[in-house]
Amino acid sequence: MHVCLPLLLYTAIMLCAPPAWAAADHTLDAVMQSLAARTHGHAVFSERQYISLLKNPVDLTGDLYFQAPDHLEKITRTPTRESLVVDKGTLTMTRGAMHHSVSLQAYPQIGAFIDSIRATLAGDRASLENTYSLNFSPGERQWDLSLTPRDKKLSSIVREIHITGASDTIARIETIRADGDRSVMLITQVPET
Repeated sequence: MHVCLPLLLYTAIMLCAPPAWAAADHTLDAVMQSLAARTHGHAVFSERQYISLLKNPVDLTGDLYFQAPDHLEKITRTPTRESLVVDKGTLTMTRGAMHHSVSLQAYPQIGAFIDSIRATLAGDRASLENTYSLNFSPGERQWDLSLTPRDKKLSSIVREIHITGASDTIARIETIRADGDRSVMLITQVPET
C-alpha cells in the first residue's frame, strides 16, 4: 500500500471537527462528539515524508476532502499530481495515466483501519478503543491524541499516529510507520462558503 493511505484516512477523520466546540471542553469525549457532528470537510495540506531509502525528505502539498459516511480524498498537487480516494469500500489510486482500484476487503488490515475511522466519525469511542490504545492529553492551548494499534497486522503498517489540535482546529498529524519511516502533515481548514 502507498505510504500515504493511513495518513489520508486519518486526516479525513480530523477534517470533521466542526468550528465551534467549546474551548473549555477539551476532553476526548468532546472531540469524539465534534467529529460525529460534521458530515463533510475540505482542507489544504503540506506534508513532509521522511523515507529511509531517500537522502532528502519528500514535500507534498494538496487538498483533503471528506463526505460522510465513507468518501475520503487526498489530492496531491505538488510535486506530482496524484489522488487517493476511498469510497464505499474501494480504494482508487490515480497518478498520471495510471489508474488502479482495489477492494478494501482484499486488505483486511486496511479495512480494520477504515472501520476504526467510521467509528470515530460516529463518535463511537468504544469501537475506536477496540482497534487502538488511546492517549489523550488536554491543554488550554492545544490537545494531543496518540493512537497505537492493538492489532498485530495493523501495527505491522502503522506504529503510531499523533494528532495535535488547538481549540477546534487540527494543526498537525504525524504518522510513524512500523518500518521507521514517518510523515508530518500540517493542515489548514478551508472555510465553508
